[in-house]
Amino acid sequence: MGNQLEWQERFNIGVDVIDKEHRKLFSIMNRLLTFSEMEDKSQWVCQEGIKYFKDHAMKHFSEEEVYMASISHAGYESHRRVHDNFRQYTLPALEKELMDSDFSKDAVSHFLSVCAGWLIGHTLTEDRAITGGAVSRWQNLLPEEEMMALKQLIIHLLWDMFQLDTKLISTCYSGEKFLNGIYQRLVYENKEGNKWEVILVFEEKLLVATTGKIMGVKSDKLDVVLMNASRFASRQFVESIMEHMPLLDGYDFKDENLLSYEQFERVFEKPECSLLFDTGEGYFAYCVMPMQHNKKEAGTSIKADNAMVEVQKYLRGCEKQKMAKNKKKKILVVDDSDTVCMAMQELLGKDYQVAVANSGTSAIRSMTLEMPDLVLLDYEMPVCDGVQVLQMIRAEKEFADVPVFFLTSRVDKQSVTKVMPLRPEGYLVKGQSPEDIKRNIDGYFVKRKKR
Repeated sequence: MGNQLEWQERFNIGVDVIDKEHRKLFSIMNRLLTFSEMEDKSQWVCQEGIKYFKDHAMKHFSEEEVYMASISHAGYESHRRVHDNFRQYTLPALEKELMDSDFSKDAVSHFLSVCAGWLIGHTLTEDRAITGGAVSRWQNLLPEEEMMALKQLIIHLLWDMFQLDTKLISTCYSGEKFLNGIYQRLVYENKEGNKWEVILVFEEKLLVATTGKIMGVKSDKLDVVLMNASRFASRQFVESIMEHMPLLDGYDFKDENLLSYEQFERVFEKPECSLLFDTGEGYFAYCVMPMQHNKKEAGTSIKADNAMVEVQKYLRGCEKQKMAKNKKKKILVVDDSDTVCMAMQELLGKDYQVAVANSGTSAIRSMTLEMPDLVLLDYEMPVCDGVQVLQMIRAEKEFADVPVFFLTSRVDKQSVTKVMPLRPEGYLVKGQSPEDIKRNIDGYFVKRKKR
């Protein structure tokens, strides 16, 4: 995934037992994110890492609930309900997906995306709300029996319309980012001017699989025709649900937008229901919330006269985001120091996809999974030093031409001469300023492009 969760001071709520466990959970999640980039697809590694995360999450929930009860926290029940949802639905569903798919790339990405997003969102809102530092997002949730009835209705509709064998992942979806997500916002209004918004979140591949199948179109990506057909199918889907939701009785369709993820984040607040499903063809979320009268509109309203243009524009924007991500050069940092690895990720992460490895063996595994455009290799490491690691790299036919820069504090003549036969691309001195290191790496890629 090329990402790490950065611990920030704003995550502290001022309760030592909670703050300490938050930092531990962030640390575990970062290890899992690193495993997804640098380890082989060992089922044992994934299982052990996920079990470790789960055990600590359960421990944290119990300690947090004890603390809330001890101070008679007013939001205890709703907070516990969010914990129960994660315990009873989200984690088991994600674990099942991992096992059923034999730890496929998509399943691992789903697990990490949902858990990382949930952890950050829950920490910044629900946990900070314990000490008055934030307002709980889940104050207005439907009663559990109504939520379960809605869940069953959605599952039945998805089967009737698309023959999807759907499973509930979460009753408190908090906006975690999907792989190639499509965000459709529908606004409904009654005669008094009150408005509700329904936001549907799809993995792109889900729309391709469902709408494409109905239309008999064989494609691996959305086009304007498929997207417009999906929009209308979504409206019919929502209005079928509304017939069974008393809170939306008397409301008529008012407006529609297609949102970027950033726009979705701005409008997503205090939902009455927010359900996340795994359809077997991709993830799907169904969110309903009262529209705040002072809320700025997000996205351009889609009408009959501009639908083709706006859909084309939206799909181009989605494609640009994917292309921008794919265009980023991949850099593998090999260093036994976690501090150095984190510093390089922070320095280079904005402009490059950065993976890390803390040993020669891990470096070879990472390169086997995803070939880097450049390796930054620590000269002095225990067990296998940088020279030995470079020898390992050059011994593999497929890695023989991968450019390698030594990341070192040693630039003496003897050290340089020793590795010349292994054809390193150059040296980066650890004592240099971060700006100079970044400038040298940027310059290397500019020169390479001109060759």
